[in-house]
Amino acid sequence: MYLPPQFAQPDIAVMHELIRSRSLATLVTFDSDGLNANHIPLHLSATPGSLGVLSGHVARSNPILNDLNSNIDTLAVFHGPDAYISPSWYATKQEGEKVVPTWNYAVVHAYGRLRIIDDAVWIRAQIEALTAQNEVNFAHPWLLSDAPQDFTDKLIDMVVGIEMVIIRLSGKWKISQNQPLENKLSVIEGLMDNGQTAMAELVKTEIK
Repeated sequence: MYLPPQFAQPDIAVMHELIRSRSLATLVTFDSDGLNANHIPLHLSATPGSLGVLSGHVARSNPILNDLNSNIDTLAVFHGPDAYISPSWYATKQEGEKVVPTWNYAVVHAYGRLRIIDDAVWIRAQIEALTAQNEVNFAHPWLLSDAPQDFTDKLIDMVVGIEMVIIRLSGKWKISQNQPLENKLSVIEGLMDNGQTAMAELVKTEIK
């Protein structure tokens, strides 16, 4: 990933928060046919002193299980908020026409070796953890135990667990850091007017 220094996100906690809030990963693997991409929700477990562990599950029929190589890294891409930035929003446009459109975004790349875990108890715990994370803000959170166990047992038999210990994290927050203060403020206004509140909040973090 092209990563100019001003856009680099060095804070592991910030990257972990994006992973947790945007759990659907683009999981890029290399198989016998070349590059392969799957879109899989992954749950992050973090412990002090480590970059974390990602866990998920895939259908037994998913070809990703046939070509995993423990000697080749896997890439999990997590996409945060993104937004088109119109040059008409820049306050400095009034001083001249030397402005162009761009795109703001936040993204995390996590690298590691993927392994298969074919264990019903582990898979059930993984699904429970992922569900709890995404149900936490609901008034009445749904639990896996709310469904009949014989039903969920059958579904669990149809999937296989996957796990990746993260060995490298790379975060890119392109959120108007390279713009002067007046442009940051006017970009925030433009984003808010267009309903892009998530990106507006990120740009606000660059207001010194």
